[in-house]
Amino acid sequence: MGRWDTGDRDAGREPCPDRIIEDLGGAFGMGAIGGFIWHFVKGARNSPQGDRMQGALYSARSRAPILGGNFAVWGGTFSSFDCSLQYVRRQDDHWNAIASGFLTGGVLAARGGWKAASRNAVIGGVLLAIIEGVAALLMRSLSKTPREQAIEAMEQERQMKENPNGPFPTWLRNPMSPQPQAP
Repeated sequence: MGRWDTGDRDAGREPCPDRIIEDLGGAFGMGAIGGFIWHFVKGARNSPQGDRMQGALYSARSRAPILGGNFAVWGGTFSSFDCSLQYVRRQDDHWNAIASGFLTGGVLAARGGWKAASRNAVIGGVLLAIIEGVAALLMRSLSKTPREQAIEAMEQERQMKENPNGPFPTWLRNPMSPQPQAP
């Protein structure tokens, strides 16, 4: 595990303190690429007939890094809250992500006053609850139950006992063995 032994939900991710930098960079990349495409199309639509390509490139080059930076701020803030909650609670579950979405929405809208901060906090929490709920449903529907896994393992063992070479002849599985001669 990482520095904090909390039973990470996703073992393929970095340990928690390093995850903040990884998520920040990933969010910037997504925002910059998506922003480039978005503003390229928008610039092409809003440019005069003869200057569409130049207008599209100008718009995309000037606006995409800004959108990437906004995504990076959101991703870094969310990941910081997620890691903090993981450390405080000593567990990594869906509630951390939902609470992190709530806190991130509130903190990023705090300059707009209590009304805007509370509204955005609720929106952030609800959006993350929907995302986490869909992810949990997908995991449940796509993963096998322990009974199904045991039945599959027993079936594989039975097949291996019946045919130890598998579906291939011995000479094909082991290229160093003598090959059969044609009559």
